[in-house]
This record gives sequence, C-alpha cells and structure tokens, in this order.
Amino acid sequence: MARPPPLQELPPGYTPPARATSPQIPAGSLKAPLWLRAYFQGLLFSLGCGIQRHCGKVLFLGLLAFGALALGLRVAIVETDLEQLWVEVGSRVSQELHYTKEKLGEEAAYTSQMLIQTPRQEGENVLTPEALGLHLQAALTASKVSWDLNKICYKSGIPLIENGMIERMIEKLFPCVILTPLDCFWEGAKLQGGSAYLPGRPDIQWTNLDPEQLLEELGPFASLEGFRELLDKAQVGQAYVGRPCLHPDDLHCPPSAPNHHSKQAPNVAQELSGGCHGFSHKFMHWQEELLLGGMARDPQGQLLRAEALQSTFLLMSPRQLYEHFRGDYQTHDIGWSEEQAGTVLQAWQRRFVQVSVRMGKGGARGCSLLLPLRSTLSLQLAQEALPQNSSQQIHAFSSTTLDDILHAFSEVSAARVVGGYLLMLAYACVTMLRWDCAQSQGAVGLAGVLLVALAVASGLGLCALLGIAFNAATTQVLPFLALGIGVDDIFLLAHAFTEAPPGTPLQERTGECLQRTGTSVALTSISHMVAFFMAALVPIPALRAFSLQAAIVVGCNFAAVMLVFPAVLSLDLHRRHCQRLDVLCCFSSPCSARVIQILPQELGDGTVPVGIAHLTATVQAFAHCEAGSQHVVTILPPRAHLVPPPSDPLGSELFSPGGSTRDLLGQEEGTRQKATCSSLPCARWNLAHFARSQFAPLLLQSHSKAIVLVLFGALLGLSLYGATLVQDGLALTDVVPRGTKEHAFLSAQLRYFSLYEVALVTQGGFDYAHSQRALFDLHQRFSSLKAVLPTPATQAPRTWLHYYRNWLLGIQAAFDQDWASGRISRHSCRNGSEDGALAYKLLLQTGDAQEPLDFSQLTTRKLVDKEGLIAPELFYVGLTMWVSSDPLGLAASQANFYPPPPEWLHDKYDTTGENLRIPAAQPLEFAQFPFLLRGLQKTADFVEAIEGARAACAEAGQAGVRAYPSGSPFLFWEQYLGLRRYFLLAICILLVCTFLVCALLLLNPWTAGLIVLVLAMMTVELFGIMGFLGIKLSAIPVVILVASVGIGVEFTVHVALGFLTTQGSRNLRAAHALERTFAPVTDGAVSTLLGLLMLAGSNFDFIIRYFFVVLTVLTLLGLLHGLVLLPVLLSILGPPPEVVQMYKESPEVLSPPAPREGGLRWGLPPTLPQSFARVTTSMTVALHPPPLPGAYIHPASDEPTWSPVATSAASGSSNLSSRGPCPATG
Repeated sequence: MARPPPLQELPPGYTPPARATSPQIPAGSLKAPLWLRAYFQGLLFSLGCGIQRHCGKVLFLGLLAFGALALGLRVAIVETDLEQLWVEVGSRVSQELHYTKEKLGEEAAYTSQMLIQTPRQEGENVLTPEALGLHLQAALTASKVSWDLNKICYKSGIPLIENGMIERMIEKLFPCVILTPLDCFWEGAKLQGGSAYLPGRPDIQWTNLDPEQLLEELGPFASLEGFRELLDKAQVGQAYVGRPCLHPDDLHCPPSAPNHHSKQAPNVAQELSGGCHGFSHKFMHWQEELLLGGMARDPQGQLLRAEALQSTFLLMSPRQLYEHFRGDYQTHDIGWSEEQAGTVLQAWQRRFVQVSVRMGKGGARGCSLLLPLRSTLSLQLAQEALPQNSSQQIHAFSSTTLDDILHAFSEVSAARVVGGYLLMLAYACVTMLRWDCAQSQGAVGLAGVLLVALAVASGLGLCALLGIAFNAATTQVLPFLALGIGVDDIFLLAHAFTEAPPGTPLQERTGECLQRTGTSVALTSISHMVAFFMAALVPIPALRAFSLQAAIVVGCNFAAVMLVFPAVLSLDLHRRHCQRLDVLCCFSSPCSARVIQILPQELGDGTVPVGIAHLTATVQAFAHCEAGSQHVVTILPPRAHLVPPPSDPLGSELFSPGGSTRDLLGQEEGTRQKATCSSLPCARWNLAHFARSQFAPLLLQSHSKAIVLVLFGALLGLSLYGATLVQDGLALTDVVPRGTKEHAFLSAQLRYFSLYEVALVTQGGFDYAHSQRALFDLHQRFSSLKAVLPTPATQAPRTWLHYYRNWLLGIQAAFDQDWASGRISRHSCRNGSEDGALAYKLLLQTGDAQEPLDFSQLTTRKLVDKEGLIAPELFYVGLTMWVSSDPLGLAASQANFYPPPPEWLHDKYDTTGENLRIPAAQPLEFAQFPFLLRGLQKTADFVEAIEGARAACAEAGQAGVRAYPSGSPFLFWEQYLGLRRYFLLAICILLVCTFLVCALLLLNPWTAGLIVLVLAMMTVELFGIMGFLGIKLSAIPVVILVASVGIGVEFTVHVALGFLTTQGSRNLRAAHALERTFAPVTDGAVSTLLGLLMLAGSNFDFIIRYFFVVLTVLTLLGLLHGLVLLPVLLSILGPPPEVVQMYKESPEVLSPPAPREGGLRWGLPPTLPQSFARVTTSMTVALHPPPLPGAYIHPASDEPTWSPVATSAASGSSNLSSRGPCPATG
C-alpha cells in the first residue's frame, strides 16, 4: 500500500486509498482545530464501520432497548390539577399554598356552580320581571336534578340549639347559600329546598315561612329566647315572605308581600339597587357586582339597566358531604366513602349543566343515590328550560366542568397521532424513492420514521419511569414536535449516505457517512437538549415537565439516529448489492442501472489545452443479461473528452476539486454526442441540482446579497416594533374550545362578571391580641387598593375581627343596660338578657389558671376600649365565646381559624364555677379576611393588584404581622411578575451555551458567533410576529421561544459546517455549503411542518394558536435564515477556510506508480498558471440489463456496488469484468 503523502503537499483531487476523503493543507493556526475535528470524525468513522460490520445485531439490540423503555408508558401519570400545573415551584406562592393546605387541609370549603343569563340581542335590558322569571325557571331546572340541592348544598352558620325540636326543624329548613338576584324577591325562596312539619300546620317551607310569626306561635310551648335573639341579631325579620313578588298574580304570593294587594309588578332596577340579601340581612348581603353585569346608571347613580344576571350555587366539599351522610340510612348499604361523595358531587355538577337522556338500569339496593353516575350526558338542561323563541340565553358552568375540560385537553388523540405519523411515513417514502432502484431509499425512509416513533415512545416511557408527570402539552404537542425534529437527522444521514465520495470502500460506507454528518447531528441534538433544559428554568411545573420530557425525547432520538439508523442504512446497502427492489425487497430489480466508478487513472504528460477546464477519460463496459450466464461483458477503448468551461454565474469555482462524482458524471453525459438512454425530466431534477445551478448563483450575486440584507433588516426592525405589542397573559377562554357552551360562559363571565374572591391570610408567629391595631391597618390598606370591591357604606367590613369586636360591643351594651336596671348583679346573671349574661361571664375572666375569676372586674373593665381594641387578656377567651355564640357572624366572616377555638355551650341559668370558666382559644396560626377583586380584565390589571397586595403585606410585616394574599389571581397570575425576567435570563444563558457548544464542536468561534447572531435574530423576529398575531406572552410561548434557539440550530449549523469545511473563496464555499445541505435542510423543514400539521386539527384553539402557529412560523423563519440569510452572511463575513490547496513542483509530490505502456500518468506542467485547471480521469463500468417492454431507460447512476471493482491490468484494450455473490451481513 502506498504511503500517504505529507499533509502539506497534496495534489488536487487526491483520494487516499483507505477513505474517500481529500485531506488538504491546514491553514496556519487552524492546524489544532482541524486535527481535533479529524480526531472526532475518526471516532465517528470507527463507530460507523463497527455498526456496519454488526448491523443486524445492532438493530436487534437497539430495537429491544427502545422497546423496553417504551413500556414505561404504562406507568405514566397525567396531571390535570391546575395548582400542580401552574404554581411556580419553590416560589412564595407555592410556600403560601403549602401553608394554607397544611392548616386547612387539601380541599376547599365549598365548590361553586354558576348560571349567567344574557340577552340574545346585544344591549337588551334584563332588569324586567319577564327576564327574572326566565332566570328563575332556568335556575330551578338546573338545581332540581338527582339529589336534592338541599342535601348537598353548602350551609354556613347553623346554630347549636339545646331544644331538640327546634334543632331538628332548623336542620331541615336552614337555607342553602345561593347568591342570586332572585333573593330581592319572594321568588328567591323557591330555590331553597327543605321542609318541616308541625302538628296542625301545613308543611313549613321558605315560601310560606314567617320566622317572627312562627316564634310567636311556638313561644308558649318552648323557651326560645336565645334563638329569638339570634334571629334578631341576624336581622332575619320575615325572611322571604316580606319581599315583593315578581308576579303578584301568583296564587302562592304571600299576603305579607308589599305588592300582594296592589298586584303591581315591582320596579326591578329599584329593588336590585344596592344588591340583595339572603335570609339574613346582616350577614348575607350580595353586592350588585355579584349579581348584575353590564350595568348602566343615571347621573345620580341610580341603577337603570343591566345586560346580565348571575346566580351562584355553593355545594359542600366531598369531605363535608361524606361526614353529613355517614351513618345515614340512605347510604349505609352502598359502601359510602369520601370518594363516593366526591363522585356524587361531580355527577350533580355535570347534570347541573346537562340533562340525562338515558338512565342506567339495575343495581344494588340503595344505589339510587348513585344513579346519576350512570347517566349519558348530552343537552344543556338549563337552556332546555327556556322557550325556543326566548330572547334570553343561559350559560351554565361548574367547577367539575373545568376539570372535564382539562382532562379532555390532556387526552391523547390517537387519530391525530396515527394520522401524523402515517403522513410522515408517506412523505419520507415518496421523498426518498428514486427511479433507479439502486439509488432508491424508500424503505430507509419508512424505517427511519418508524425508528423515530419508537424513540419518541421510549423517551416518553423513560420520563414516566423517572416520575415526570405528563400534561396537556406532553400529550397534545410533544409527539408531533419530536417527530418533526427527529426525522430531520434521518434525512441528513440518508442524503449523505447516497452521496458518498467516489472510491469509498464498501465496508466503510457507514463510517464515511457518520464521519461526514455525525458532527452536524451531534451539534443539533446537543443544541436541542440544551435549549429544552434551559427552558426548564421557567419555574412553571407544566412547562418544566414539558421541557424536561422534550430534552429526554431528543436524547433518545439522538441515540436512535446515531446508533440504530446506521444499521438500517447498512442493511439497505446489502439490499442494493443483492439488486433487490426498494420497499419490496423480496423481489429482484428488473431495471436497475448499475454504475461502478473506478478510481482516477493516471494522465499522460502534456500541457492542458488552453480553455479546457475538465479532462475526462472514460472506459465503459456494457454487460447484457443472457439466459446462459450472469453477465456478458464488452469492453470499449478509452475515450478522451475535452469539456469546455461551463457557463456558471459563479465561474469555474464550483467545478473545483471539491466537486462530487455526480458532477463528473453529469458533465460527461452532457458532452456525449449520442445518449444511450433517456430519462424523465422529473427524474433529473432534485433539490441539490436546484441549489447548485439556480439558487446559489442567484443568491450570491452582489445585488442579491444587498437585497437580502435589506429585507432581513426590515424584518428585524418590524419585529422589534411587534415586540412592543406583545401583552402578557393567558385567559381561560384561550384554552377552552371556541363554539362550545363552556367558552360562551367564560366569555360572558369575563365580560360582565370579572370578579375574583381572594383572602388576606394572617399566619402564626405573632401575638394577635397585642397586634390588633396592625391588623386593622392591614385591612384598611388592603381595602384601599384600586381593584378591591369596596364595602357599602351602610355595611360593616366583612372580617372576623370587625364582627368579633362588634359582637363584643353588643354584649357589653346589653350588660351595661342589665346592670343599670338591676337584672344583673355581682353574683348572678339569671335575670339578665342572653347577651348580658355572656358579657357577665366574659368580664369575670382573668386568664390566670390559679385564679381564673375576679368578680371585682365587672364594672372596672370594658371588653373593648375607647380606641376600639379588644382587651388583650380577654382576646382568646372571648374568641371561644364568639365562635360558639355567633355562628352566623363567624360563617359570614369566613375566618377559617386554625387551631379552631373549642366549643362552648352557654346557659345563663348555670352559674356554677365550672360553667363560668371559659376555655381560652389557642394562639391563632391561621385566619383570613375575605375580599372581592373587580375590574381585572387584562394581565396588567392583575399584576397591579398583586403588587399592591404584596406591598400592603410587606408594610404590615414591618409592624410584626405576618400575612400573605391568597386566591386564584395570586396562584396563576403572579408568574407574570417575573416571567419576562426568566425569559430574558433563559434566552441569554441559552445563547451563551449555544455559542460554547458550537465553538467547541466546530472549533471556530467566528462561525459560532455568526450562528448565534442568526439565532438571536430568529428569536426576536418570532417574538415580534407573536405581537402582530395577537399571541400573548405566557409560560407556554416562553418555552417555545427558548426552544426556538435550539430548533434554529437545525437550520443553521449544517450550512455553517459545510462552509467551514470547504475550500475556495467565500462565495464558492457558500455555494458548496448550499449544494450539500439545501436538500436535507429543506426536507427537515418539511418534515417538521408535517409533524406540526396534525396540531392544526386540534379541537382546542389554544393548541392551534400557541403551538401550531408559533412553531410553524418558527420553522419558516429557520428555513429562511438558514438557507438565505446565513449563506449571505458567510459569503461576506465568513471565517477563512481551514484548508487550502498548494501547487508546486517538488519531488515529494505524490505520484502514483508508473503507468504501463499506453497508460496515462499524473503530472503538472511547469507553466501552470495560478488559476489552474482541473485534470482528472475516470473509468466507468456500466451494467445495463435489458429494459422491460415499454419502460423508460434511465441514466446510469454513480452508486457503488458491493461487487469487487475490477481494475485495468494493462492497456485500455484489456478485458474488464465484475462478478461476485451477495456478501453476508452480520
């Protein structure tokens, strides 16, 4: 074997015998980078050769490993809890949420179901008896389903009564909490279920219940003084029977109604002014903003009209429902549990908005309670309650409906997944099919797509095994995105495999392929993984999980492409050697045109003719199949063809020694006087030919470069303006499918009732008794926020501290009055009022365990001082007394004390020492003040409210009060306080990481800098286009924007690497890079678009807008920047070549062995000008089996075969043959 020449002195076009590469001289200081890349490529070459030798084993083991990982999908968990998906990990909101759940438990106190009524005609007034009558009809129909609403509704503040008869009656009659505009009228009683029976009276219901009259009738038979005082404090009065009737001609309209006798319809707007009340005027006040939407007022502030009505039903929590019915006769034989209680509530909530069209049959005794669980749900129940020609429309919604939407959002659409992968299979097969069966790779395309699909499944299975929960982004987007990204590298390797340099030994074909493309594949895959890992910096659990899953899936794709797919290519090479059909590999090829390219021969002495740029000598041997033998070989003598310089806009640079074998054959065939075969025009055209002959010459002209730079500069400037239009936010209406009843409800709610219930939580760690002033100040600061709905001037603030203080002032006033009148003395309170007796017992308390009572304090102390502060030594004792004695006030305050104060029953007739000792409540660790936020339409409104609330809590913290705001705005919108900061941080870190990765793998910081510049431009332009498309910035677009850097590497690094490893001028190198990468990059972009195409068929507009549109724009931007802008920048600012060619006369210049007589030998004339001409010779052996009748005859291809290549033994007239059986593969 000949010794390779020194690296510094190589003839043009030299090909070493072992590999089809052309090492050239390093350029100055670039020796080290070139050596390092050569070392890395050598490793890839060894890997490829090893895979080819054991392709069958590698394929089997690879499929086995990936299949085993894919089984991990069986343990995958899909997360649909909003809090688990969207609350920032480790943030203060997460810590606050954990604290709340630690003190109060996992579940909320109640769940809500809502009805919104709007007119069909825009702007129509709904404040009419007819509209409210329709609202009542819809609310009744929606609430009277399966279980009685009275059994499962949330009831707050049920008092404890010692009288058993009254206690049972109250339990049956106590009203549900329903916030509805109907409560301003007698008809509101119709929504309250329950009834009680008393001898001699009709069934007592809220429609006929007059509490004052009932107490008068029961007074002689029971002691109800305490209960009467309780109702008086709550200002119950006549309850519903004292309110006007919407339809006074109703036969059941009570005589006590104000308009019963006049029969005049009430003024609805006047009655609803100021809001409505439940059965308690003091504790159940529903403000206008909770009931009416789109209100209009006169200049004096009087309500005139409204465009929407809203009713809200509150239900128990599953635990409350379980406890309520535990041991009940209705549930004792059905295995009643908390889980079943939750299922019953969910079924009721679904039926709240839907009607059952088919009931289940059979079941165990007592299963009638669970009957709605077996129903088929279809039409909207509330809407069916309205007449067909009604001018109103009803929108119903429940918390379970939202859960159902999230579950549907997270389900995998098998049809779309199968459709997307079938489409990709078809594209890969059609793209890689060729007329020549020896060149066709349709089966390789099919196998590659299936391999990527298996790699995606294995990556997701690995994620499941690692415990990373799936979510909607995983199930709806990742399978398609990963498919598009993974198939890109499949196309790259397949293109490189078919374009191996001439003379590559067959046993090194796979190694050569990995050597040429492995660096690009590694660089793009590593960039993808780094990008997705950087996207995991966004601290939103759903997006962090998606980013980690995407990174793992990309890693599995990388392993599959680099280790398993080369084995597929090796097996396909075996198929070609055996002359089998593509795809249908069991059948022999009837029309394959085989071409064997033999290594260049020696040229004789002589000078190159003037004007000749290419000299080719070709020897052809035609073999025709016959019945008696395998081949009959005919040898033709050598023929020399002088090829004039091609007319190329880039000059002869494109025909430098770096040209491919395909170029040589194309030039040779173009100069033949007679073509022995013809081909279809579509068979001669391909993307590489287009890039070389049309696209690159046009793009790399001076004026074209100027136009490209101007256009991309204008796009960048326009995108910078578009970036200023991007708003933060992600509304629930963006997630719910348009055209559904859920979307209609959410749209109406956002338009008319943009209210959010929040709470100001105070923690432990400070003394509540001595921090009352700071607590009042905190409440005042919070109440003064712009977004907080103010309390009406006639109402006391709805907080436990105000209710508690006012209650103490009330019993203090009763005590003072009883003391002054002598009904209460130093040693007895039996003759005093209930409130006076309570104050008497409380004033005795000292808080000292040794001497708990001090009668001398009765007249020397006050429960509340002149500054309105509760006596600190009585604070916790009085808290126990208030919680036990004022249940309605406690329920209205929504205090949710933890630890809960102990229960204590008051009996004013028991004045023994034990009854006088009141247990003190433990120091509070959790309490809350409720608020309503209004007018929150845009994300900026939420951010302003959150910042104001946080500032109020921070100021309170300086006074020693530990507090934080709680509620959905703080859970889901606080991320926007730092979202842009996280975004910029992730982008900057990722660009730096991309620069480092590219610089290390390319070993050229100059090129890495240009790549990062283009990637930064892509990110800015994508961000600006989002602004023009109206796509808001949330955590999801942030992840895509961060990932766009890694995805953009796919479109840029191949071109940059092709430019870097080519010789010649910048224009020439840019043209070569385009010729080599245009086809695989374009195919990769099309495959990505095909993978994304299935997202366009999603039922969720959110998927279409935030994933399909954004990722499609990203792909198109990547294609334009990678194939248009980057080549132009490289042709202007590109780094110098790493290798150059030297031409000099030296005895050390390698010369092949001396030719035999009549042959040609290599030589260079001493007068070779600087712009040298290329002198080569080639020998081609073409095997042309006879074509089928009527078939087209295709041109010979340059594909090497597995058969041994015969070489010339002597002169051009020597016989030449090529034979050999199919080799075995291992």
